[in-house]
Amino acid sequence: MNVEFINPFLVSLINVTSTMATMDLKPGKPQLKNHDIAKGDVSGLIGMVGPKTRGSLSITFEKTLILEIMNKMLAENPGVINDEVTDLVGELTNMVTGGAKNLLSEKGYEFDMATPAVVSGENHTISHKARGKKILMPFTHEYGSAFIEICFEDVQSV
Repeated sequence: MNVEFINPFLVSLINVTSTMATMDLKPGKPQLKNHDIAKGDVSGLIGMVGPKTRGSLSITFEKTLILEIMNKMLAENPGVINDEVTDLVGELTNMVTGGAKNLLSEKGYEFDMATPAVVSGENHTISHKARGKKILMPFTHEYGSAFIEICFEDVQSV
């Protein structure tokens, strides 16, 4: 998968958490993922389709991290993953994908975004519909970890 296509999603997550929650996530080492079990407690999944590619992105948060993000953004911490937390994860997924979409459009990539789906619970699964490789990118913070998964069918260069 083209790094030029992946990096805008990673940059966008860092920008969104830094701007909206004043939290700096530290990127880890990307790896291939060959199963559907999420590494965290709540995930937002969004599909994307365009003339040159189709795929999906998920962002998974550990409970402690998403609760701190919610606390920083909304001055609320329910202590559990509830409807407000899952709404926030959906909104964060939208913001990250929208930011990446803007960065990618500058490079000639265009795609439409679906409405994000949010899944939570221990050992929940993430089902990407594209037939490409799944890239997993971990991010860490003192409050926990977040993980971006990107799965796209072959992206045609522009």
